[in-house]
Amino acid sequence: MLTLAIDTATKVCSVALCRDGEVTAEYSVSMGNTHSEGLLPQLEQLLKRTNTKKQDIDLIAVSMGPGSFTGLRIGLATAEAMAYSWQCLLHGVDTLKALAQNIPVEGILLSPVLDAQKGNYYQALYQWQEGKLVELAGTEVVNKERLLERIAEVEMPALILGECKKLEKLELPAGVKLAPRNLLMPKASSVALVAEREFDPEADKKIFGLEPYYIRRSEAEELWEQRQKLQQQ
Repeated sequence: MLTLAIDTATKVCSVALCRDGEVTAEYSVSMGNTHSEGLLPQLEQLLKRTNTKKQDIDLIAVSMGPGSFTGLRIGLATAEAMAYSWQCLLHGVDTLKALAQNIPVEGILLSPVLDAQKGNYYQALYQWQEGKLVELAGTEVVNKERLLERIAEVEMPALILGECKKLEKLELPAGVKLAPRNLLMPKASSVALVAEREFDPEADKKIFGLEPYYIRRSEAEELWEQRQKLQQQ
């Protein structure tokens, strides 16, 4: 199976090709550019450099969130359009799960986090057990204190990865560290590897109808609701 993967959940725009669990190519840019401008050129270059034809793609995998509301919409819309045009299957992957895929090491707790704004984080907890990535605690929106509390509850050495720059200034508890910088951020190759494991030819037949995993409403929606309440008073 040849999988084309897209991750636009954060400031990183990443695309990758993976064949049967082997990463063949990856192209990631973290320069603050808008994904609406950079994603399609990256995809074009990836396919051109690897001499891959559209009809060769069996599965398109896309990061579904949590993450940037705009980034997720751009990634999903692009993936749906390609899957429809190329007549191939589409699979959505949890962004935090894909982050945990970056570090396939047993014996440690993995705490992928993404910025949820206003001092909060999206956080989930994972662990590798006998070669399988197991979710120990689902995604929650937490502050810094609760983030560390959830890690402490598992009582094992832990690595935090993802959008954790604001945590660098914190004095982390013993046994808790930030992951190496080269493994911190989302990678489309990890999205591809998770998608190939999760892939179900029956469940993944539907191209349209996938919904990004937002967790909470966007700031724009919250502001709109506040304005509506003020107008009604």
